Amino acid sequence: MARLTLIHPDDATGDAAKVLASLPVKLNIFRMLAHAESCVLPQVRLGTAILSSLDLGHRRRELLILLVARIEGGAYEWRQHVPIALGVGVPQAQIDAIEQANLAGEVFDSAERALLAFGKQVIEAVRVEDGVFAEVRRHFSEREIVEAILVIGFYMTMARLTEVTETDLDPASGMTVFDSFQPRDTSA
Repeated sequence: MARLTLIHPDDATGDAAKVLASLPVKLNIFRMLAHAESCVLPQVRLGTAILSSLDLGHRRRELLILLVARIEGGAYEWRQHVPIALGVGVPQAQIDAIEQANLAGEVFDSAERALLAFGKQVIEAVRVEDGVFAEVRRHFSEREIVEAILVIGFYMTMARLTEVTETDLDPASGMTVFDSFQPRDTSA
């Protein structure tokens, strides 16, 4: 049971009420985040940008999110993002490799191995060794590197939110929440 009350969507006020009303699934992570009414909208906007607008791409983003969940012990994020990773094309073998902390395995290509080594150092040490940075720079643009850092930081925050508050695990929502954050084609 969560250490703090999960805000019911009917009881939310201000931006928290707007955010919860807009979600197709009222996940407990958002109900917990709703306590920070002044931060909930900016946090969800950043999460939306991360899920929808990165040059880094969906597959690589999900590899980083799963890496954060694995290293940080983010059970909530792992449960929600394994189905998303599968849905955007991450092979089960790569998910299994991250779960087993086998980041240098042959299931990853050289760019993915560089990204995961980079991500691991960002998560565990904050600073990244020169050789690891040079390798990630060889495969990724400056924009993608900064996006990777932001993905890691965002999901480290969310893992801390759910783990510290012992937020109750929801059933995996699969692609439902992910799809709701994707830009809509309004030209039709």
